[in-house]
Amino acid sequence: MKHKDIIPTDKERIMREQDFIVSKTDLKGRIIYANEIFIEFSGYSEEELLGSQHNIVRHPSMPRVVFKLLWDYLAEDKEIFAFVKNMSKDGGFYWVFTHVAPIIDKNKQKIGYTSVRRMPNPKAIPIVTDVYKAMLQAEKQAGVKDAMAASGAVLGNLLEEKGISYEELINVLQAL
Repeated sequence: MKHKDIIPTDKERIMREQDFIVSKTDLKGRIIYANEIFIEFSGYSEEELLGSQHNIVRHPSMPRVVFKLLWDYLAEDKEIFAFVKNMSKDGGFYWVFTHVAPIIDKNKQKIGYTSVRRMPNPKAIPIVTDVYKAMLQAEKQAGVKDAMAASGAVLGNLLEEKGISYEELINVLQAL
């Protein structure tokens, strides 16, 4: 079954507090390591995950600009935290609080990325869901060509309205 053929469902899996989903990718985002918890929650076998693009677990209700922001941070060799809704192979979903960072070798060369995901603060999810819905709506209204800018503007306006940075917003939500 191809990722594009999966139909999203309302079946939610909740991460356990002690769970850590860990994966590593090469510079192009292809999975080179997946721990047992990632395999469990994704519903894919290790063989299906290894070599696949990490977006194999991307849920269609995630605004595209969240991933653009992630890649922009990584391009600058900065770590990033985010709330992400992932989709399992069976169409179910699970929310994660993710930390993504570059992997640097002994020669100070970036060789890939590591992502560690844990249970998000359940109080943050309704807030994040509403923000992501507004961002997705802006993407749809703007059309493909201007979707990223429109979605980014929604997030930018929220940050400006609250007078905080993206990092501060994410930290506040996780600490609710």
